Amino acid sequence: MSAKKSDKGVRGSAKGAKETKEAKAERERLEKEEEERRLQEKEMARLQEEQEKQERLERERREQEEMERLEAKDQERREDELNEVRHLLEENQVAVKRWLVDTREKAKWDRFMLCDGRPDPSQTQEVNTYISLWRDDPEVDAVPALQQCSLALQLIGALEDEQEEVQEEERQRLLEHIHCLQELVHHKHLLIAQEVLNHAGSNVDIETGNMATVVRDDHVTLCVWANLNKNPRFKGFQFEEAGVAFELPKPLALSDVALRILHTRYDHLSPHARLTALGGRPLSSRTPGGEEEPSSKPGSPVQGETGEEGGGGEGGGGEGVGKKESPRQGKEEEVPSVPGSVRRKSAGSVLSNRSSRTRPVEEPEDQKQTQMEASEEVPAETEEPDIVKAVDVATVDLQRYTPLGGVYYCDVFRLPPQAILARGWSLRQVLEGGLEALPYPEESSETQPGSSPEAPEAPEPVGLSLTVPDYVLLLKAPNVAIWDPTAIQWTTAGVSGVSYEADQARVSFKMGSFRAFVLLQETYCLLPLQAWTLQPLGPDSARLRVTSALITLSITVKGHQCMLQVEQEGVLSHLQGQWMGCGALRKAMANAGLNLSVNEHTDRYIRSCGKDPLSEHTAYEQMALQASAVAFSWSQWNARCGGEHMVVQACEHHGPALVPGGPWSLYLLGAQRSQKLQMTEESPAFSVEISPDTEFHSTFLHTLRDDLSPEGRAVTKTSHFLFVDTVQSLLCATRLLNYC
Repeated sequence: MSAKKSDKGVRGSAKGAKETKEAKAERERLEKEEEERRLQEKEMARLQEEQEKQERLERERREQEEMERLEAKDQERREDELNEVRHLLEENQVAVKRWLVDTREKAKWDRFMLCDGRPDPSQTQEVNTYISLWRDDPEVDAVPALQQCSLALQLIGALEDEQEEVQEEERQRLLEHIHCLQELVHHKHLLIAQEVLNHAGSNVDIETGNMATVVRDDHVTLCVWANLNKNPRFKGFQFEEAGVAFELPKPLALSDVALRILHTRYDHLSPHARLTALGGRPLSSRTPGGEEEPSSKPGSPVQGETGEEGGGGEGGGGEGVGKKESPRQGKEEEVPSVPGSVRRKSAGSVLSNRSSRTRPVEEPEDQKQTQMEASEEVPAETEEPDIVKAVDVATVDLQRYTPLGGVYYCDVFRLPPQAILARGWSLRQVLEGGLEALPYPEESSETQPGSSPEAPEAPEPVGLSLTVPDYVLLLKAPNVAIWDPTAIQWTTAGVSGVSYEADQARVSFKMGSFRAFVLLQETYCLLPLQAWTLQPLGPDSARLRVTSALITLSITVKGHQCMLQVEQEGVLSHLQGQWMGCGALRKAMANAGLNLSVNEHTDRYIRSCGKDPLSEHTAYEQMALQASAVAFSWSQWNARCGGEHMVVQACEHHGPALVPGGPWSLYLLGAQRSQKLQMTEESPAFSVEISPDTEFHSTFLHTLRDDLSPEGRAVTKTSHFLFVDTVQSLLCATRLLNYC
């Protein structure tokens, strides 16, 4: 029994060993097959990788060959393309210059045929005669005197235009005439106010017992108020017709005083401030901040409407032309000087001098920091010392801020003697010196016996409020600056309590003395732009639409004329829908608070894309040549492609309908060549890969022309030179590729 069991065990062990051996062999076979399969796969992967590498190299080789072929082809035709563009631009420039000469000649003839009493600004003798005759004209009645002032302002504008066409020597002569006319205009305004005040007693308001008169025309609004009642409870008065109100300081309520607020739509003070900021000679022979009191000088000319020293406008006029030595002296007739009656100081000068040299109005500590805070100054690394040398943080930087709405001149005078009726006669004392300026605040006197040695109490400030003129659009709360005749600058020192009610467009503030003042807005508040589109509307017609963070507006170009449209109802009715030249429109927009023009200083205040100016100018020239049939638009990639290149969207378009979203293509512009990009505006990343089936070109014009239809090419070839020049001027002035 035991033997049988042993035999079965042996056989079972042998069988198990045999099965184990077979399993091992099977496992080894499977492993060998798996290894062979892996080797085969590895070999196949290697072969596939090698093949892909060969294909990639072949593709790169073909691409390189294609790029070399395109570059070679571009180089072959480069000279021809550049010459073609140069010829087109020169042809347009010659035609524009010829047209400008003809236009100026026609304008001179039309001006001659008007016979409106204005002299020819190019004729020195005629201008001198006009100044002499008007200087001696005794007319002081408001209506005819303001008409004469209006003619003089037109002559000033003609002289300023004439300055752009003459040499430096002639420009100096014209500048002297301009200064003399400005002083005469301001002097006439003062005489008008004096005539009104001489008859204040016969124009008393029954309700208040005082006299209030408003005289206005297209250029000025003159508000005159006389304190005849001397009511101690008098607070202030509002000129409803002019939208101006004042709060009279209590010390003046019981005095024989008269207040004049003159609002001019023009600004004769800021040019002097700009020249002073540049470190140039003031437009007056007087040194800013001179030690000697100007009024003590014999024959001292009037310093503007308020007689403030140092400036050349109202509140700061320049020296009479007769006291200046012209470069042409001895060759031409001497420019007539301002009359002696003009050479005296009035309210603004006395007040500003005394207030600035004795004790300025003290303000609370929280109000001493002005609107132009030190924290808003330009960083040192971007500062240009030759341009900005701020002596005081309160001094207004007129590159950064722009005066809007004209200048307001606020003066206080002693009320002239009024007429007395006696036995049927009207008797009135005539003052030889004219209106007498009333110093406010009074000069600080010495400490009285028994009085406290502490500093005297600050005088009560002058309160003013005004409605913003409807020909100005304030996009932000404005700042207020007053004229500093000593520094020949606008300053915010002495201005406090500024508030702005946007719904009523009303500004209120207080100032320490009676001064000229202006409203200020940031010059580049519209920049940087968020979007822009230049779309053709038809032959020689296009519309530039720009969108900023504050407003959207469009400029329609038709031939050599431009028209502004603002997507905001009820604003700038005097400007919207009016056709004018490109330069005139840009100037009018800046004066209205919608400045889009940039200059060499703009980068100090506004972030830009840092584009190369020469490449940018070249792009604008060629965009203008195609603007009759090609629409252009901004691209998000323009700010990401570096300063050496520019990216713009473009497509062919005809008619006034909006450009659909599909046809836009991206173009890469550089100094040496331009190309159409394969990527789109919605691509996830920027790529310079050229679009298939396109070529490199040395100019943007030829790159665009490849995609134009025969109709589009025909339209661009027949574009009028004035339309091309106007679009080019608009693009170069706004520099859309750098500030969007």
